[in-house]
Amino acid sequence: MIRYSLTCSNEHAFESWFQSAEAFDRLAAAGHVACAVCGATGVEKTLMAPAVRPARKAAADAAAPRPLATPQTPVEAALAALRRQVEENSDYVGLNFATEARAMHEGRVPERSIYGEAKAEEARKLVEDGIPVAPLPFLPARKTN
Repeated sequence: MIRYSLTCSNEHAFESWFQSAEAFDRLAAAGHVACAVCGATGVEKTLMAPAVRPARKAAADAAAPRPLATPQTPVEAALAALRRQVEENSDYVGLNFATEARAMHEGRVPERSIYGEAKAEEARKLVEDGIPVAPLPFLPARKTN
């Protein structure tokens, strides 16, 4: 995994993780890398210093929870507040979002607030079937090992 500092054509700065340098290049060329603030797809890598840690400190730091970046703009602060609200008041269902949303809509499971991930085609099908869903302006935090 590699983390890049990025900037969009509207000069918004943000960071994102990619599987490799080639993965970033491939996704950016296809227009799949979008600004976290405005959604613009004209995204470029910016100059950044590498984050290198000694092996002992890295092991200790990996076990400690890492806070989210401190919001720098009112928009970032609003997105951080929205994220906290969603995470505190909803259940994360991961990649089972479409299945869970459909089951609730059909009355097979009790209704509750959920969030998760769905492929574009799954989300489109939910909307076409009259199931109320909305995209979130952030990716859910994923647990690592």
